[in-house]
Amino acid sequence: MTVQTPAPKPAITDREDIAKRLLRSSAKASYDPLVEIDWDAPIDKERYALKPERISLYGTELWDRLSEEQRKELSRHEVASIASIGLWFETILMQMLVRHAYDRDPTTNHVQYAYTEIADECRHSVMFAKMTQKLAGRHYRPDFITHNLGRLFKAISNGPLTFAGALYVEEILDQLQREAMVDDTLDPLVQAVSRIHVVEEARHMRYAREELIRDWDHHGRVSKAYSRFVLGLVVYFATTRLISPEVYKSVGLDPREAAKVARRNHHHIDTKTWAARKVVATFDKAGLLAGPAKYVWRRAGLLGRPGAPAAVAR
Repeated sequence: MTVQTPAPKPAITDREDIAKRLLRSSAKASYDPLVEIDWDAPIDKERYALKPERISLYGTELWDRLSEEQRKELSRHEVASIASIGLWFETILMQMLVRHAYDRDPTTNHVQYAYTEIADECRHSVMFAKMTQKLAGRHYRPDFITHNLGRLFKAISNGPLTFAGALYVEEILDQLQREAMVDDTLDPLVQAVSRIHVVEEARHMRYAREELIRDWDHHGRVSKAYSRFVLGLVVYFATTRLISPEVYKSVGLDPREAAKVARRNHHHIDTKTWAARKVVATFDKAGLLAGPAKYVWRRAGLLGRPGAPAAVAR
């Protein structure tokens, strides 16, 4: 009989040592977007704000009907929508981090880094707000149900949910922004925002990943099942609301029709799978991606299409 060897669990590093390194890194490489970015510079409307292949309607009949000017306009609104969801979740994260710190010793490096991350997220929220105003002239607020589910989530989240939720949203944004920051064909504002966010979020993701792995094994079977289920809902609503149907009005499309086309667009599904591939691997290895919740992840378009090749950067 063949005995299967369990997959090795992610290595856990000492909490205080990691926090000390992150605090040192923050002191060396933190940015004030109000100073670093030229907010008075006009948007370059001759450029895309997002790679065409990443736009939700790319490759569809509706895409073919749009002029090049309309496609670029849609890219700006889609980036504004993604940033709006990022801002929404960062506001939730800040509240969860404050609650996490509230119960712990503020003289520890771990809690002091939590405070440092909150300060980072405050600056990021202002940065995203200013970028959405520049790109789209508005903020894309989540729908009523999603907005209030966010209110509930920040109240009921436990340790694994706090850090898994943070890691998921940050990883999705990070993948899109790592691609954008090195693409000189895109609008300079989007590139500048992406560079700042990528540098600082790398520390946030390390902090969240370490704490999630450390905390997860201290929870029992019922708590783990609950965490998987709630995380699945968070992931589903955060992902399916990345692109607000309202963005399609900017190019004269019917929001309901366009949103329906986008949901079925295999290019859009592949982009979500690609953006989530690293965090999906992390969660799967840690044991968070199992049971009925896996169905919700697939419904959100994060586990790929049946028969589709593995997600790769296009």
